[in-house]
Amino acid sequence: MIYLFLFLTVTLCIYGIYLIRFEKKDNVKERVNFFLLNEQSNPLEVEESEKQQSFFVRFIKPLFLDFKKGFKKRMPGDKEAKIEQKLQLAGNPFGMTAVDFRIVQIVSIVVLPLIFGGYGALLNAGTGAIVLFILAGFLLGFIAPHQYLKKKTKARSRHALREFPDILDLLTVSLEAGLGFDAAVSKVISKKEGVLAYEFHRCLEEIRLGKTRREALAGIRDRLDVDIVRAFISNVLQAEKLGIGMVRVLRVQSNEVREQRKQRAEETAMKAPIKMLFPLVLFIFPSLFIVLLGPAIIQFIDTFKNS
Repeated sequence: MIYLFLFLTVTLCIYGIYLIRFEKKDNVKERVNFFLLNEQSNPLEVEESEKQQSFFVRFIKPLFLDFKKGFKKRMPGDKEAKIEQKLQLAGNPFGMTAVDFRIVQIVSIVVLPLIFGGYGALLNAGTGAIVLFILAGFLLGFIAPHQYLKKKTKARSRHALREFPDILDLLTVSLEAGLGFDAAVSKVISKKEGVLAYEFHRCLEEIRLGKTRREALAGIRDRLDVDIVRAFISNVLQAEKLGIGMVRVLRVQSNEVREQRKQRAEETAMKAPIKMLFPLVLFIFPSLFIVLLGPAIIQFIDTFKNS
C-alpha cells in the first residue's frame, strides 16, 4: 500500500510540473498572438481542443520528446554522425533519427533478455538454460538493429543498381535532345519511380533550396552504397569542373553500364546450376530414389524372406 501511494504521489507531481510548464507556454503564445498578430484565442476553444486530444498526445508524447532532447545532449557527436550515415545508406527507415535508433537499440537490449528469460522460465528450464536464454536475448537485442540497417542498405543498393541503366539511358537521351542537366533530371524523375528517382528528386529540391549542384550530387554519392552510381556522379562532377561535354561523358558511361549489366546477368546465369545442386541432392534425388528403387528393394526383401 505504501508503494502504491508513493507511485501515485510521484506521478501526480510529474503531471503537475508538466501542467505548470505548458500553461506558461500557452500564456506566452496567447500574449504574442494578442500583441503582434491581433488575434486573441478563445480560452474555451483552446480548452475544448485540448480535451479532444488523446492522453498520449497530451501527456506521453511531450514527455518522450523531452527525454529525446536530454538523450541527444548526452549522446557523443561522432557516434551520432556514424549512426546518421548508416541511416542515410538504409534510406532512413520509419523516418528514424540517430537518437531514435539508439533508443530502439537500448530498448531491445533491455526488453529482449526479459522476454527470452520469461520464455525459458515458462519452459521450466534450469537456471543455466535461463541464463543462456537471457544472453541470447541480449545478443539479439544488440545485433538485430544493426543487421536490420545492413539488410535495408543491401536491398536499397540492389534496387538502385537495377534501376541505374534505364535512368542513365533516359538521362542521356534527354541531354542529347537539348535539355539542360537539371531539366533532364526533372524529366527522368517524372517518368521513373524508385530509389534513384527519389534521390535525384531530393537533389533537385536541395538545388532549389540553395545548394550548389556539386554539393547536391555529392549528397547522392554519400547516401548510396553503389560503386557504379558513385563513379557516375564523380564523372559528372569532373566533367562539370573541366568543362567537358556532359553528353559525351554520359554516352560512354551508358555503354559501360549496359556492358556491366550484361556481365552481371551472365554471372548470375552461371551461378544458377551450382545453386540448384543443393536442392537436387537434398530433396529431389532422395525422392526419385525412393520412387524408383523402393519397389525393387521391397521385392528383394520379400524374396529373401521366402527363401
